[in-house]
Amino acid sequence: MNVGEVAALAGVTVRTLHHYDRIGLLSPSGRTSTGYRQYSPADLDRLHQVLLYRDLGFPLEEVATLVDDPSADPAEHLRRQHRLLQDRLERTRAMVAAVEKEMEARAMGIDLTPQEKFELFGDWLPEEYEAEAEQRWGDTEAWAQSQRRTRAYTKDDWVRVKGEGEDVETRFAAALRAGVPADSEPAMDLAEEHRQQISRNFYDCTLEIHAGLGRMYVEDERFTAHYERIAPGLAQYVSDAIRANAARRER
Repeated sequence: MNVGEVAALAGVTVRTLHHYDRIGLLSPSGRTSTGYRQYSPADLDRLHQVLLYRDLGFPLEEVATLVDDPSADPAEHLRRQHRLLQDRLERTRAMVAAVEKEMEARAMGIDLTPQEKFELFGDWLPEEYEAEAEQRWGDTEAWAQSQRRTRAYTKDDWVRVKGEGEDVETRFAAALRAGVPADSEPAMDLAEEHRQQISRNFYDCTLEIHAGLGRMYVEDERFTAHYERIAPGLAQYVSDAIRANAARRER
């Protein structure tokens, strides 16, 4: 193949191939009678290896050393390149994941450090559910209210919100263990406190919205698992108390 054909095939410029020839990195095996470069299949194999190592970030001086390594046959080059590409792929995936999380966090207005996020939320981070929540409720006034409020929250705000939530969950669990019926006044009062807590910290939580949340606690396995870790049967208990409170206040 001539230099133009090789350049088109490899996606490089003719000038690049001329440069590789000048520095001895890739010299074509033959010339035509008029002096034009002619590349053999072996030359193309070498070019393929050169380009792979170059794309992996090696300077051309090191690329020359690698492809001229007498102990490395073509199979060894492929194994080495495969290993290097796998390493790069893992680093790239980690970088993509980190960037995506930062994008989501900024969209929520949570400007906490990674350490602060783990201190506050453990293995549950609010921004992980941002896209799903926006898809489900993004066109509602409740969503807009929540975005406006939480965007300004500091670490201290989140500590307070988290503490309030854990407090009402702990008292729900205590009522469940004590055998307090979910439709009793104490349990319904806890449900109303839960609703007011949401209204105070996130958005105006109507009885209808609150009842929907109660259903979600038993229908969405992620929320169910959260409550079940606190006390077995707590997800259903909270859901029932919320439903009972909604019915009481609608009467």
